[in-house]
Amino acid sequence: MTEYAGDEGETVAGFRAAPGGASARFAAAQATIIRDLVSQVAELVGTDMPDSSDVAAAAAGGSAADLALQLGVSDATELPDDPVLARLLPDAYSDDPDASGEFRKYTEQGLRSAKVAAAQTVLATLPPSGGKVRLSEPEAQAWLRSLNDVRLALSVRLGITEELDEQEAAPDPDDPRSAYLWVYQWLAILQESLVEALS
Repeated sequence: MTEYAGDEGETVAGFRAAPGGASARFAAAQATIIRDLVSQVAELVGTDMPDSSDVAAAAAGGSAADLALQLGVSDATELPDDPVLARLLPDAYSDDPDASGEFRKYTEQGLRSAKVAAAQTVLATLPPSGGKVRLSEPEAQAWLRSLNDVRLALSVRLGITEELDEQEAAPDPDDPRSAYLWVYQWLAILQESLVEALS
């Protein structure tokens, strides 16, 4: 497995199996990268979500709109305009706009909430200064979902239409995307190591 040099000579080889889950050690710079990207995706996905005070107010209401808010039913029936959100919240039925819109109406808020919750798990378990991370099985599953969301978002922003070939040479340093391509590849290896650790 590829190793990544960290701060003060520390090395991160990825996740390893641990009793009840997985563990890894992250350098401060690596923790910063993951936390920043996960936070950005969570902020983007969390846009337009009702907050807890809205739901509490709806619970005290009683109208049909209040009940819909409590149940997570939204007005969203269209694919989001933002290409990253469209990738993270795709249509369920690409060949049937009406069915897709109806499905989105009842599921999008729940999907957004689940993605934000997964991101919050990553942020809660990864110290800002790096160090050892020990994850339970549910926490590891949240990491997998959140890392996948970050990689999907990066693939849209970088214009990656297919998985980068594992044997592909290092990104061209003259490519303005090279740093992000390195991060994209590193996250893929990190995600793969977590899957293997849980197997």
